Amino acid sequence: MVRKLILGSIWLTLITYAIASTSTKNQQGDWELIVKMSTGNFVGINPLVIAIFYIMGIFPVIYAAFMLFDSNQRLSPYPFSIASFGLGAFALLPYLALRQPDLTWNQPKNRLLTILDSPLTAIATSISLITFLIWGLTQGNWSDYVEQWHTSQFIHIMSIDFCLLCLLLPTVLGDDCQRRGVTGWLKAIAFIPLFGALIYWCLRPQLPTTVITSISS
Repeated sequence: MVRKLILGSIWLTLITYAIASTSTKNQQGDWELIVKMSTGNFVGINPLVIAIFYIMGIFPVIYAAFMLFDSNQRLSPYPFSIASFGLGAFALLPYLALRQPDLTWNQPKNRLLTILDSPLTAIATSISLITFLIWGLTQGNWSDYVEQWHTSQFIHIMSIDFCLLCLLLPTVLGDDCQRRGVTGWLKAIAFIPLFGALIYWCLRPQLPTTVITSISS
């Protein structure tokens, strides 16, 4: 119950803050920025902004690799996972707040889950995220980013969303460790924000492809 209240409060605060900070002053510039980055036109755009923008497109894949293995929920994680590609934490927080503990795995893996459970997917996704992060941190203009953080609602909210998605990963990691029987050092480092979760994803044991049911005569 405490977890639900905390996550629900974060969601309501995030929505309230996003609405309260809405301004028509720079909406056209924000929209043009989104279109340019979406189409690969990076001329004149701070690499740090580009990096965060594309990492925000990677985060939903990371969350899906944990959320979609919730097999005993009344609330399907799939709609929230799909919506998170456009809405980030705004879409994920309601599911994270309402989901129940899910410590077992009792379903066959479909093709999507098989892909998400593959170490190759985890490694490729992790390398992509880390590459964008290093490029943005080393090539980005920090003073320009701070200025845009104050003047662009899109960059402002995207930055907050980015931080929340880094911090909220542990909310789905504990159950994933339990259903896979992970203990010891791998479970311990899984809860290190972002990088620990990536290491865990790359090294976690895979779940069985099919569910074997024994029939006693």
